[in-house]
Parts: sequence; structure tokens; C-alpha cells
Amino acid sequence: MFWGPWLLSPPLMFTLSGFNETMNIRLTIFSLTLMYYCMIILINVSLIVLIVLDENLHEPMYILLSSFCINEIYGTTGFYPKFLLDLLSSSQEISYEGCLLQAFIMYSFACCDLSILAVMAFDRYLAICRPLHYHSFMTKRRLSQLVCFSWLTPLCIFSISILLTSRLTLCRSKIEKVFCVNWVIVKLACSDTDTLLNSVVSYATIIMYISHGFFIMWTYMHLIKTSVTSKEDRAKFMQTCVPHLTSLITFLIVILFDLMYMRFGSADLPQSLQNFIAIEFLVIPPVMNPLIYGFKLTKIRNKILSFVYRKQK
Repeated sequence: MFWGPWLLSPPLMFTLSGFNETMNIRLTIFSLTLMYYCMIILINVSLIVLIVLDENLHEPMYILLSSFCINEIYGTTGFYPKFLLDLLSSSQEISYEGCLLQAFIMYSFACCDLSILAVMAFDRYLAICRPLHYHSFMTKRRLSQLVCFSWLTPLCIFSISILLTSRLTLCRSKIEKVFCVNWVIVKLACSDTDTLLNSVVSYATIIMYISHGFFIMWTYMHLIKTSVTSKEDRAKFMQTCVPHLTSLITFLIVILFDLMYMRFGSADLPQSLQNFIAIEFLVIPPVMNPLIYGFKLTKIRNKILSFVYRKQK
């Protein structure tokens, strides 16, 4: 359906056309997706509960890890339930308000991940490079401030971004994805001149989160430099920084790949491949991150193993 440039109100519904090539095997995809989503919830909730209930894990690193897991649940819940419903539905549509909400969740989820990774890198920098000042600086109040920063900053930024998108007059209602993305909604606008402010905010946000990346690189330069000179620091680095670094690299690869494809990708690729590229940041990190931390961090691994052994007796 097409709306002319005289339209002064947004379409009531958007059509998600990314499902077109998957409808023949939708029941198989539904079953696998439901099991995978349940696994995401189970793994992340288990880690959160373990950290909350065990007072020995009430340390900044583990508190930040629980925040990380909460964000994984937040982001995936913004996608998987609607995706599962669409697989069972004869028409894949989403309301205008629902589309804006989903776009907000997707963007804020991704940027919360990067903000939390930046705070985690700062925590590891203090613990390894400034151990004498760690406990005096990383107080409960300071930790609360850092957690609030990692959540509130992206939520505020993308509230502004979504509000700017909501003011646009839209001339199309077809979204060639399986979920809503802010930049895709912006491209449905009747006039490119109306989207100038959206582009400015978008590029400012990209620059801001690139600066997060440079900050993480700076911390790791110091971490590696310090770890080389001490066997104890080297052990700390391998124990606590390798999981963080693995999560960071995975996150950056999937996000950059998706952003590059969204801006410059070819529409000639099969729809199923386009869908996977679009949702891989909702597939790989939410399971891989808690598993990496769960098995690499000694305290958490020991708690999990002791629980398993008690169950077997």
C-alpha cells in the first residue's frame, strides 16, 4: 500500500516482509526459535539469581555481569515473542506504535551492551592497573552510578531518536525485515529533507559509541602493559579480561556487520541470509556471553559445579 506525500498521519500498521521466504518451514523455525529463546532466558536468569543469592559474588565485576544478563533478557524479549507470533500468523504486521517501541528496544539494547562492556573494562583497569585505589574508588555508590550511566545514557539517547522519527510523515508501510529498525522507518519518510535531523542524531550517536570503543581500547592497552610485567596480574587478566574481551569482539563483529549491511548491503542476497545478518546480534551474544563468563570466572564456575554435584548425589 502507498501513501501519497499529502498524508499527515502515520500508517496504522507496518508489514514485515522479511518473512516471505521462511513461510514454508515456519513451524520448524518456530520450534527451534522457541527452544532457543527459552535457553536464553534460562541461562541469563540462572546467572542473575546465582549472583543475587550468593553474597560472595556481590562484587563490582559480578554486579556488572548481572546487569549484562538483564540487558540480554531485555533485548531478546523485545524481539523473540513478536517473531514467534509472526511465524504462526497468516499476516506479519505490527502497529505503528509497536514498531517504534521495538526499534527503541533494539537500539537501546545494543548500546546498553556496549556501555556495560565499557564500564566492565574500566572496572578491570582499576582492579589490575590501580589495585591500591580499587576499593576506595569502586564503592557501592560509584558502582550504582556506573550502572545507571550504562543504562540511562542509551535509553535517553534513543528516546530522542524515536521521538524524532515519530514526527516524520511516512509514504510507505513495508519494512523489508523481520523486526523494526529505526533507520528503516526513517527511510519510509516522504521527504529526505525531513530526515536531516534524524541523520545528525544518528551520526552523533555513532560517534559517541565509537568513543566507547576507543576508551575500551585505551584500557586494554594499559591492562596488557601491566599484565606483561607480573605473573599475578597476568593470571588476573586471563581469568577476568579474556571473557570480557571475547564478548566485546563478538559484539563488535555482529553489530558492525549488521550496520554495514543495513547501510550499504545488497538486496540481491537471499532473504533468509538477510534475516540472519539482521538478527545475529540477538542470537549469538545472549547465549555466548553468559556461558563464557559462567565457565571462565572461577567463583561462578565453582558455584555451578557444586550445585550440579549436589543434584547428582
